[in-house]
Amino acid sequence: MSSDHSWDATVLTLFPEMFPGPLGMSLPGKALEKKLWSLEARDIRDHGLGKHRTVDDTPAGGGPGMVMRADVAAAAIDAVERAGRPLIYLSPRGTPLNQAKVQELAVGPGVILLCGRFEGLDQRVIEVRAIEEISIGDFVLAGGEIAAMALIEACVRLIPGVLGAQASTAEESFAAGLLEYPHYTRPYSFEGLPIPEVLMQGNHSEIAKFRQAQAEGMTRLRRPDLWTLYEKKKP
Repeated sequence: MSSDHSWDATVLTLFPEMFPGPLGMSLPGKALEKKLWSLEARDIRDHGLGKHRTVDDTPAGGGPGMVMRADVAAAAIDAVERAGRPLIYLSPRGTPLNQAKVQELAVGPGVILLCGRFEGLDQRVIEVRAIEEISIGDFVLAGGEIAAMALIEACVRLIPGVLGAQASTAEESFAAGLLEYPHYTRPYSFEGLPIPEVLMQGNHSEIAKFRQAQAEGMTRLRRPDLWTLYEKKKP
């Protein structure tokens, strides 16, 4: 971990070669080159047992698959300098990741992410090391690496200097509790569908009203859970 930048991500994984992957491209990649953030992928298998560097074992009580050992996971965790960073296990049973949590993580010193494989991680290391469990959705992946990349990218784009126009983060989905309004650009007419006329007239007050109405309508239709929360917060 480097002290030259303000946000540092350490990923504990059985497949460190997966990183940086998409995180090395586009805006996150450019920010990585500029040292606005850092990324370190560490191989959990470095702490595996025996000549085969074993990291898993059969589930206690029986059942399919294998479980990552608590002692191996703990050794991998303990080898990392925490530096005030939260320790997070990407898990389908974790607390759902949302934009508020992303914003909280983005203003901190960074994250340490543990990527599971197999049937999961021994519960004892989760409890003893006070690991926070986070989910990126109600579905199951083969491992936590893709979820780790999603969490990191969501945080990195909020780091000052990563995005060119900071105003763009203020109006996007979830920033105000709503889904983002629809966007349009040239050509004016596409397969018989024109750009909404209000967007072409230059009246910024009317444009703002139109976009707010679109955002509210889309949220009410697609995410009634968010709409209920938004309604409760309205004055």
